[in-house]
Amino acid sequence: SKMLLEALDGDETVVFTAATASVQIQVEPVGRWFEAYVRRRNRNASVSFQELEEEAESSEESEDEEFQLEEYPMLRTLDPKDWKNQDHYAVLGLPHLRYKATQKQIKAAHKGIVLKHHPDKRKAAGEQIVEGDNDYFTCITKAIEILSDPVKRRAFDSVDPTFDNAVPSKSEGKENFTEVFSPVFERNARWSSKKHVPLLGTMESSFEEVDNFYSFWYNFDSWREFSYLDEEEKEKAECRDERRWIEKQNRASRAQRKKEEMNRIRTLVDTAYSCDPRIKKFKEEEKARKESEKKAKVEAKKREQEEKERARQAELEAARLAKAKEEEEAKQVAQQAKKEKEIQKKAIKKERQKLRTTCKNWNYFADDEADSVKMMEEVEKLCDRLELTSLQSLNEILASGSKEDSKVAVEKQVQEVNAQLQREKEAEVQMRQAARGGGGKGWNEEDLQLLIKAVNLFPAGTNARWEVIANYMNLHSTSGTKRTAKDVINKAKNLQRLGELEWEENKLSRVLHQIHLLMLIGRLKRPCSGSTASWTTEEQKLLEQALKTYPVSTPERWEKIAAAVPGRSKKDCMKRYKVRRCAAPYGFWSRRHRSSFRFSLSRQGVANFSINLYQSSRLNIGAAR
Repeated sequence: SKMLLEALDGDETVVFTAATASVQIQVEPVGRWFEAYVRRRNRNASVSFQELEEEAESSEESEDEEFQLEEYPMLRTLDPKDWKNQDHYAVLGLPHLRYKATQKQIKAAHKGIVLKHHPDKRKAAGEQIVEGDNDYFTCITKAIEILSDPVKRRAFDSVDPTFDNAVPSKSEGKENFTEVFSPVFERNARWSSKKHVPLLGTMESSFEEVDNFYSFWYNFDSWREFSYLDEEEKEKAECRDERRWIEKQNRASRAQRKKEEMNRIRTLVDTAYSCDPRIKKFKEEEKARKESEKKAKVEAKKREQEEKERARQAELEAARLAKAKEEEEAKQVAQQAKKEKEIQKKAIKKERQKLRTTCKNWNYFADDEADSVKMMEEVEKLCDRLELTSLQSLNEILASGSKEDSKVAVEKQVQEVNAQLQREKEAEVQMRQAARGGGGKGWNEEDLQLLIKAVNLFPAGTNARWEVIANYMNLHSTSGTKRTAKDVINKAKNLQRLGELEWEENKLSRVLHQIHLLMLIGRLKRPCSGSTASWTTEEQKLLEQALKTYPVSTPERWEKIAAAVPGRSKKDCMKRYKVRRCAAPYGFWSRRHRSSFRFSLSRQGVANFSINLYQSSRLNIGAAR
């Protein structure tokens, strides 16, 4: 139908007629669907039964071929009382159709068998008829009663005595899998509640078909039930309790048989699955596929690891090259610094030697030996303390100026160095005093002198000595600071320790000063024989070789040595040997030597350290070090 379009601009709406009022009518339900509904309602049956009936009716309508009834030879010998154990399809002449027989065929078969075996017919023919329900015709009546009712027929079909419940063994299935298991699954497919049961297939079936087949049968839903085999009929119960007991017994037996049936189906499927060569082939293919995927993953991971390793190695190589470059640059800088340091060291050494030589040439600007030794010490102090630029400036002044100007310049420089040393010493003393200070209250010089006076005024043994000293200081001090006995004791102990340290320091300085003087005197008085200049290099080598050839234990050693040096006597060789032994350059002590020696004295104590200061004019300073 077409929708009414929206009115355009300029269009008008026109009413042609009015709508009629609603009319209520009564509809009578008819048709096949209403018939099916009424049938289910009257029979109290489910939709599945209705579908079965419709399927049966449709099959009846489509079936035009005639069927033949098979006469049951044992019909006349049947016991009506044992009707439950009879084959109802065989009684009606349908043993070849059985569960495939339609309701139309069953009715036709019943009609034909009744016309032949009805008691009236047989009586008219002169046969003897058994009265009551004991006649075999009762079996025919029971057969049509069972097979015409869908519920009862399903119960009988579930226990069809002609059905083969056997399950093939594994040995049978492995030889001819499809030929053995295909009929079995087709036979058991009749119990499925679902239509379109998948078949076993062939050896060329795909994985999806095989997987669908086993998925269906592993989740098989069977309609087969075993109520036909109930041993007791609840209709025969005399009371309600007995009927309930019968129902309970029947439910238990049905559940047990149902469980056995499902176990049978599961055993069938398991056996088929274990014997199925297609499953083995699919598993091998799946295993090969997984192995291929695993191998591909391993190779991909390996490639990734190799890429990472290459990247890491590249980073390490770059870092190594950068580090090597930095180390090379640092090495070059260090070498350059070392060269500069060596150059500066050589320059300082040269300037120091130049200063010593200049001062020595002018006899250290002194007229007597004592002043010369003192000035020599000051010159060595300058060599030790002055930097390169200061030494160069001083040497330039000494080189260009007169002796007086040079003396003034040296003395000025000495004063500056001594002033610097004094400042350093004072700073060190202040730091030591600050580190070992006595009390939180400040002590000025006046209070210290007052404390010393009070300690001497009130000697040890005075009653309440330190309280008396504290009162004395509070009475005579002008600082206004009140001192307690504890403050006075702490400060007195601190002054005592400081005095001992200063005494040790002064004594140590005196010892070092005396050793230093002896070192300088040894340098001035070092013998320098005139005969040393007359010894040639060749003679010196011959003497040294002879000393090695003839050790101390050799008899008449010096005669043999003199014989090895042509032109030299025994006395000359001995004198040359002594001159060379005392000619070792000891030099002025460096700061490192002084620090090491000072540390040794501080560890042993000045009182326990004795040196023979006047052992020899040729004091071996190297041994003292």
